Amino acid sequence: MKNIQAAFAAFLVFGSLIGLSFVSNVADNYKVDTSASIVNWKAYKVTGQHNGSVNLKSGAFQFTDGKLTGGSFEIDVTTIKVLDMQGDMAGKLEGHLKSDDFFSAAKNPTSTFVITKVASRGTPGNYRVTGNLTIKGITKEVKFDATLNVVDGKATGEAFMKIDRTDFNIQYRSGNFFENLGDKTIYDEFDLNVVISAAKA
Repeated sequence: MKNIQAAFAAFLVFGSLIGLSFVSNVADNYKVDTSASIVNWKAYKVTGQHNGSVNLKSGAFQFTDGKLTGGSFEIDVTTIKVLDMQGDMAGKLEGHLKSDDFFSAAKNPTSTFVITKVASRGTPGNYRVTGNLTIKGITKEVKFDATLNVVDGKATGEAFMKIDRTDFNIQYRSGNFFENLGDKTIYDEFDLNVVISAAKA
């Protein structure tokens, strides 16, 4: 018994000398400030493009030793806005985007993203993020680059995603599902730019 105790004591001393920690790391939680965060979108068609925004409904992130380790956010699909048009034209397109042809906002008012893996891109605050994106009740894995830095209890950054809408059963005027669309074709991929501001909870 004395030999075991002596060996354990020596292990503790050795660990302290080489900087080992015997206390598990505790994650810091950050709550997204939805009033200071936004999701910007851009979609493309043969004859041009449209862009707009949609609000975040909620979100939270976890940091361990100052590094992003997890998180999730929820998008309020009912808040889709078109920013490159005005008046009735903008309202008409917004209504179409909320319809069953696209995001089915009445049936699926929220979309979610949950982080499953985070890898450093070599410099502080720069990450390669993997997670599960759910749109219209369909969940797909997506990967993208993101920056998220913590300064004085506040986390700020942004992420850039390229999403294939047909992965989520949004096929309206897709050239992969309909023939002879010509200049009415809407491309399958669209861009999301998520701008984040969060405070330590």
